[in-house]
Parts: sequence; structure tokens; C-alpha cells
Amino acid sequence: MALCVGEGWFCMENRTSSMALCAAAFIQMVGVGLIVALLPNRVIQLSGSMGYVGYITSAFAVPFVLSQLPAGRLGDRYGYKKFLVGGYIVACVTGLVYFKSDQVWGILAGRALQGFAEVPAWALAPALLSLLFAKTKGEAIGKYNASFHLGLTAGSLLSVWAFARWSGNEAFLLYAATGLVGAVLVALFVKDPKDMGPAREKVGYGEILEAMKQIRRPAVHTGICIYGGGYGAFLTVVPGVLLVEKGFSQSGVAVFFSLFYIAISLAQVIAGRISDRRGPNAPMYAGLLLIAAGFASFMWFLGTLVYVSLFLASFGLGMFCISAMVILNEAVPVSLKGSISGVFYLLWGLGYFLVPPVLAKVGGAIGYRAVFSVAALVVLGELAALATKPTVTR
Repeated sequence: MALCVGEGWFCMENRTSSMALCAAAFIQMVGVGLIVALLPNRVIQLSGSMGYVGYITSAFAVPFVLSQLPAGRLGDRYGYKKFLVGGYIVACVTGLVYFKSDQVWGILAGRALQGFAEVPAWALAPALLSLLFAKTKGEAIGKYNASFHLGLTAGSLLSVWAFARWSGNEAFLLYAATGLVGAVLVALFVKDPKDMGPAREKVGYGEILEAMKQIRRPAVHTGICIYGGGYGAFLTVVPGVLLVEKGFSQSGVAVFFSLFYIAISLAQVIAGRISDRRGPNAPMYAGLLLIAAGFASFMWFLGTLVYVSLFLASFGLGMFCISAMVILNEAVPVSLKGSISGVFYLLWGLGYFLVPPVLAKVGGAIGYRAVFSVAALVVLGELAALATKPTVTR
């Protein structure tokens, strides 16, 4: 008996698929949030120095960024579910590699596997949701991304409890288990659209480039790079500034991370609904304004006001993310939904891994008040560029 009646949330199969994707992402990200705090210490233990710690990011970044477009194309051609299941299985294997590694290269190999494993969860799940919920894609993707970040929040909080009680590598086994659970949930409850039509046709990079041109708004692509850079800065440079420049304790930084993930989650749900009802421009502009305001102000404040400024900037990052996703998604046909998600995270990845080192280097030279003021001006410049040309999609 067919379970699907109507479209979007009126279809039982679609609702089940969405809930399973959100649950799998939440559970997996709990595991990620748990092991992120453990990896640097494990690398130091195995290598005996700080020299290899920097490779933790690089080992993840290279496969993650380079796999985006190929994964999107494969998902468009063969369906997304099998690659999502495969990604979670690779995450399970990654946890076992971490657990068994007694040399630093084993940890770095696991980190590279983790880069491959997370591509489907980041890029292909939103593409699948955009097909299942064509009329409410912003809300559906927003809820999924919120589940993602709430899982990271829960994992970070769990790490505080776990590391006080665990003396070995138990966290890596728990991470492996989250990957296995994610694979089972997707395999049992997620469905590819019954008729993907032209999505089964072979598409090339020329078609992807042509679809990007249809947006006729190059500033969107620049904005996604800026968003990735801001996201990366909030995970690296900003915590360092709080510790060194603001005198925050490690627990104070933990509070900041929790607020960051919560703000991203709330913003994506809210901005997704607004994008579906009124279009993506308003939440995108509002998000950029909040990012600029937070960047410009937090270095001048002390205490609780620092949290307020950074919460507003985090909220702005979440609003921009969903709005830009909707713009790119609506610019392409069904056959390119996965590919355009890959484009989004390729641009995001470039900003994520290039901007934070520049901010840190320049901030050390001219001061962090100055560098974040300049960053705010760059964001305002992006807003002006976007506002001068309204969205034009297919």
C-alpha cells in the first residue's frame, strides 16, 4: 500500500525519510563532537610533540573539499541513499581505525577517512531533502542542519562528562557506534524519490558550471566563501582570542561553543521557513548584517556582552547559510541537486580552510580589534554587492 499521499510533509514516506536523516545526523555529530576534543591529545601522545597537530585539519580538509563535486554528481546519477549509507559505514570504520591506531599516521589516516565519510551527510542529505520537499525545501534543510549542529552541541557537552570518567580510547568506539546507527537508520527508513527523472542521466561539470551561471549573482558564491571563513574563524580564531585577549577560561570557551551551535541551529530553522514563504533575500541580508555587527562589536565588549555579540554573529551565519543554499538549489534542475550542494560545500570549504589562518596572521600583526573591524567591512561589502542585483534563478 502506498504511504505517500500529497507532497512534502503530507507524504508519510517523506516525513519518515526526513526524521531518519535528522536522527542519523544528530547521532553521528554527537560522536564527532565527542572525538574532536580527543584527537589533538592523542596525536601528541603518539608523536611526542605538537608538530603533527596541524595535520589534523589538513588530513580532513583535503578529501572533504575534493570529494564534494564527485559525490554530488554520483548522487545525482545513482540516487543519494546508497552514498549516505556508505558515508556512515565509512565513519564506523574510521572510529575503529582511530581505536586501533598506535602510531600518529594511523590517526591521520583515520582523519582522512573521516573527511570522505562526512561528505554525504553534509552535501547529499540536503539535496535529497530538496527533492522530497520541493515547496518547503528551506524549512526541511534548516531542520536537518539544526539537528546536525545540536548533535555537535550534545557531543561537546558529553565530552566533558566522558573524559572525566574514561581513561582510554572508549570515545572512538562510541564514535564508530554512531556511524553504524546512522547507517542502519538511513538504510531502513530513508527513501530516494520514486521518480528522479533526468536525475538518472549523466551530467558533467559543464552542466554544473552552466547552472551556476543561471544564478547571475556571482556575489552569492563569494558570500558562501565568506560564510565558510566565518564558520572556521568561530571554531579556531575566536576561541583563541577569547582565551588570550579577553581572559576567558576554558569553561568560558566551552560556553561560547555551545552558544555558537545553538545559534546556528535556531537560525537555520527560522531562516528556512522565511525563505520558503518570502524568498531567501530578506534572511540573507539580515544574516549578513548580524555577522557584521557581531564582528565589529565583540572585541570592544567584556563579559556577557561578548557572548551576546558572538551569539548574534552566529545567528547571522546560520541565516545566511540556509538562504544561500536555497538560492543555489532553486537555480538548478532536478538532475543537479546533489552537484549544486557539492558546489556549496566546495566554496564553503575553501573559505573554511583559507580565511582563519589569514585572520590569525593579520590579527597578530595589526591587532584583533582592527582585523575583525575589517572583516565586518568585508561582510558589509558582500551585503552591498548582493543587494545591488536581486536573485534571478531558473
